[in-house]
Amino acid sequence: MEQLTARVDELTQRMVQVEEQIARLTARVDDLTVRLEQLTARVDDLTVRMEQLTARVDELAQAQVRTEQRLERLIARVDVIERDLANLRSEFRGYRLEWRYIQRPSAYFGPLLRRLRLVWPSEAVDQYDDRLPRWAAEELLRADLLVTGVPRYQPDAGEVWLVVEISARVDRGDVERAVRRAEALRAAGLRALPAVAGERTTQGAKTAVQEQTVVLFKNGTVEGWEEALQRWAS
Repeated sequence: MEQLTARVDELTQRMVQVEEQIARLTARVDDLTVRLEQLTARVDDLTVRMEQLTARVDELAQAQVRTEQRLERLIARVDVIERDLANLRSEFRGYRLEWRYIQRPSAYFGPLLRRLRLVWPSEAVDQYDDRLPRWAAEELLRADLLVTGVPRYQPDAGEVWLVVEISARVDRGDVERAVRRAEALRAAGLRALPAVAGERTTQGAKTAVQEQTVVLFKNGTVEGWEEALQRWAS
């Protein structure tokens, strides 16, 4: 009987211990549940903040795209302005150079021609109107400069004309215009030499000058005068 009583007491103590363990486990589970709920709430909060951050990043990305597009348009406009400005500078240099040739024809053409005379294109067209086809008159009116005189060192050659296209930067197009407009003046029966004048020449212009026997005035020098005189005025 005493052994049975001792056994019951032992079981009772173990039950008490088990109940205490269960109570501790229950408290721990409750604590873990609370912490899990807090963690879940925090994760939810982080999720919301992440979604907000993602939306903000998307907005910034779109704003960046718009900014880049505006920048590209601005760069394009600046490029156009720079090209326009470069063209204006080139045109201004061309006009200034043309004015110098008009103001000082003797300085540029005097070494080549005696009895030098500067003739306005409209004056030439009016003078030879009855001998000029319509296309020739229209072409001649667009010429930059007409100069006439007698070759200084070949007086027997008689009167010749220079049809001059003037540009700060002479290119192939200037050379071709000079040739075309000299041809227009020759349509009136005059001996006309094509010429170009400028401060610089492109490679295309250099090649065209040689191929088509055009006089080149550049920075106080003259090239191709004898060859052009022989080809166009002989």
